[in-house]
Amino acid sequence: MPVNLPLPQEENLLPVRGVALGYAMAAIKKPNRKDVLLIQLVPGASVAGVFTQNRFCAAPVQLCRSHLQAARLEGGAGIRALVVNTGNANAGTGEKGRQDAQATATKVAQAVGCQPEQVLVFSTGVILENLPMAKLLPGIEQAAHALGKASWLDAAQAIMTTDTQPKAYSRQVQVQGHTLTVTGISKGAGMIRPNMATMLGFLATDAAIVQPVLERWTPQIADASFNRITIDGDTSTNDSFVIMATGNASAQAGNQEFVAIQTGEEPHAQAVYAALQEAAIALAQAIVRDGEGASKFIAIQVSQAKTTEEACKVAYAIAHSPLVKTAFLHPTPTWVAFWQP
Repeated sequence: MPVNLPLPQEENLLPVRGVALGYAMAAIKKPNRKDVLLIQLVPGASVAGVFTQNRFCAAPVQLCRSHLQAARLEGGAGIRALVVNTGNANAGTGEKGRQDAQATATKVAQAVGCQPEQVLVFSTGVILENLPMAKLLPGIEQAAHALGKASWLDAAQAIMTTDTQPKAYSRQVQVQGHTLTVTGISKGAGMIRPNMATMLGFLATDAAIVQPVLERWTPQIADASFNRITIDGDTSTNDSFVIMATGNASAQAGNQEFVAIQTGEEPHAQAVYAALQEAAIALAQAIVRDGEGASKFIAIQVSQAKTTEEACKVAYAIAHSPLVKTAFLHPTPTWVAFWQP
């Protein structure tokens, strides 16, 4: 059972202007479960991501890095869609895996009307097995037909593997007379020690954030959230964290156009950054609370370290210690007294 992790409620997960969601039940691993998620973005959206540092990263991670790099180049068309399949990670699959990831991007591009390099592909699930393309490709078509009909709760459910419950978070912030929305989802329960498990995180906002600023913010936010969690100490081949900013906040009736965050130094930029970081931390902690075999949620705070790197070494030395984990699993009265705040 998850450790103090309430189930997300659909009515509390707010839609993000400029984002359309669709899902399918493609029976990739099991029938009658949501296992394909399609996210469509309006033209002009900014997208940035950080990915696993595992040297054996999966084919979808390689493709995402390539497509994001192409989007950064002058004249790049920008990312227009993301697709996630569960049940199969397309990891350790060699050249066939790369071809399948590319075919997935091509299918999405055909379905939503963009170029394949404008699509990011994510897979999670069993490793060392080829994707069942005969199921996945029709599933993408189904998800495309359903675009705009799915909720963020549907999206959270569609990316689950060994998770016992969906993980989602949503909040709004008032900036310049605008109501900005931040909504995100995550999944993961095992192979969790991200280094930017199988861990996926997706965060969307209707704030306008230019691409260079979002690219600078995303690793910073990851370092304060997903790169600060661990369950079993293993880094996955598929870890990915993506932030999407559609810039559609000004579409709200009666609002003047929202001033885009161009440098990150604007007076309103910090409020947007804080909202994104708060959401990322909540989604990252939800992964730990739903960890495979987890019965405790423990936060380790390190003080008086000379550097962040030193603090992380101390924290992970404690977090990964089998002795410490055993002590917390069955604490003696002495331990209980020692750890009381």
